[in-house]
Amino acid sequence: MKRTIITVVGKDTVGIIAKVCTYLAENDINILDISQTIVQGYFNMMMIVDTNQTSRHFGDIVDELAALGEEIGVIIKCQKEEIFDTMHRI
Repeated sequence: MKRTIITVVGKDTVGIIAKVCTYLAENDINILDISQTIVQGYFNMMMIVDTNQTSRHFGDIVDELAALGEEIGVIIKCQKEEIFDTMHRI
């Protein structure tokens, strides 16, 4: 399984989760786990997704989600799970 960590941060607005999840579904990316909170009007979401079934290249997913984030006023970052794990062990 190829797992990716996606984080979404920004001012809360209607439809953030819907738009991110729609992109993932349209690209055959399965959500394995999701956590989101809103703190004093700021939205924070972390997702673990499975990219095994997608035909998209990882770099394209990163760029397209970043562009989607700009459209909806949030910052969306993606990291492969192994990179995320390595960074957080140091």
